[in-house]
Amino acid sequence: MGWLILLGFLLLLFGSLVWLGKLPRGTFELTGAALLFAVAGYAWQGHPGMAGVSVEPKEKPESFDDKNIEARNEMGERFGTAREWLVFSDALNRSGKHGAAANYLRNGVKEHPNDPDLWVGLGNALVVHADGIITPAAQFAFQRAANISPEHPGPPFFLGLAYAQSGKIDQARAIWTELLKRSPDDAPWRKDLESRLASMEKTQPSLPASENIDDK
Repeated sequence: MGWLILLGFLLLLFGSLVWLGKLPRGTFELTGAALLFAVAGYAWQGHPGMAGVSVEPKEKPESFDDKNIEARNEMGERFGTAREWLVFSDALNRSGKHGAAANYLRNGVKEHPNDPDLWVGLGNALVVHADGIITPAAQFAFQRAANISPEHPGPPFFLGLAYAQSGKIDQARAIWTELLKRSPDDAPWRKDLESRLASMEKTQPSLPASENIDDK
């Protein structure tokens, strides 16, 4: 079937060159030979009978964790401008379109540069897009959110989470420990933070202060 389509295309092309392009009669043989040479090259290099192959997207929905949305809602704004942007970016992430989610929130912070929740959302989206690895762009987003709202628990919490996912446990522990110290006793995120720190201590205990000092 593929060869019949190719043959028909060649005849159509040759006819167009002759009638529409007003190809001189003396060049008919040369043009036909060039077209046949192209077909021979395709037969040698190509695979006209091979079925098309669908390429799976590299990004996977599994790299996005809905639990992070719950934590973000506890620490940030549940209504208003940020929510509209975040809900749509969450939908993109769930479908595996992590790059699109990050780009969408880049537009969000351009329109609302002083919204810390949007900057936190952008930082999270960039981490998801990088398959759980913290990048300089994500660090910048979290830091920008912290600069806008120093008392906001979201930037240090998710920065610590990004460090933990990247294997930088000491940095994550330090950030979360500081956040826990300044969190009210009735803060909705406090129990979750305590649980994460406890799990972290079980899997990778922190060294005593004396062991962190190099022997002289």
